[in-house]
Amino acid sequence: MELRQLRYFLTVAEELHFGRAADRLHIVQSAVSQQLRRLERELGTELFARSTRVVRLTEAGNRLLPYAREMLALQARAREAVDELRAEQAATVRLGTSSGLGVRLDGVLTAFTRHADRAQLELVTGSTQERLAQVRSGSLDAALLRGERADPELEFLPLWQDALVAALPAGHELAARATVELARLAELPLRLSPRSRNPALHDLVMRSCRAAGYAPVLGPEFTNDQDTLAAIGYGKPSWTVFYAPHADQLPVPGVVFRPLSSPSPVMRTYLAVRNGPPRAALRALIEACYEAVDGGSEDLARRQPVSPSAAEWPGTP
Repeated sequence: MELRQLRYFLTVAEELHFGRAADRLHIVQSAVSQQLRRLERELGTELFARSTRVVRLTEAGNRLLPYAREMLALQARAREAVDELRAEQAATVRLGTSSGLGVRLDGVLTAFTRHADRAQLELVTGSTQERLAQVRSGSLDAALLRGERADPELEFLPLWQDALVAALPAGHELAARATVELARLAELPLRLSPRSRNPALHDLVMRSCRAAGYAPVLGPEFTNDQDTLAAIGYGKPSWTVFYAPHADQLPVPGVVFRPLSSPSPVMRTYLAVRNGPPRAALRALIEACYEAVDGGSEDLARRQPVSPSAAEWPGTP
């Protein structure tokens, strides 16, 4: 039994005329008759008593009628439910992100609510490679990531730049300085994630140290925020790096954060999207990101980058 057959049956039952039913269904009369004959053969009984003048429902047809109406109503409700879901999905933007974006992400979310008309923003975390793969496949609409890269399937929209700050033991002599020249950290072990975990940050730090005239002494690897910062604050003297915009998010006893100079390393953040024109909701996200770039500089200027707190952990892409 097909829903199409039930629809034909219900239309004929309402019109009690095959010609008028065919007109309502926008098909030829022979197609209506053929499908109803197949339905009758499947049920093993006639649903209509036909004559040259009159078409009427048989007892079996009258028994089937309420069920046909119910099944077609269920089909309509099922279609409405799927259509509603499709509309919700079309108005939902899935953004790949990582921890530690802090005030930058707050700015994007605030601007998105102004640009998007009833659209929702869903945040999804994951490694850089996972987020890029999901953008390629379409399971993510876009992804925020740090560091320049190339991918023929994606477009990378440049957003803001964040300076790096050094996390130092509060009792170290360099902690008394307002800024720390990179060259002064040459003898202090550097706790850094391996390149395989965060190539963009790893390369930036190593390149900056070489520009300052030395190859850093590598200490134990950055493991996680809590353990690494506890080791810096209370263990053998060492240092690591964080992004400046987030340096007020996690106060850590025994650790201070100081801007770096000579050189002052900065990292660019990009929005990765698929090639091609964006749909309306994604376009609202792109506009929100650019607005966050323009408006974020004033917010960051009012913040104190030397406060004892943390940014995106170097162990997190």
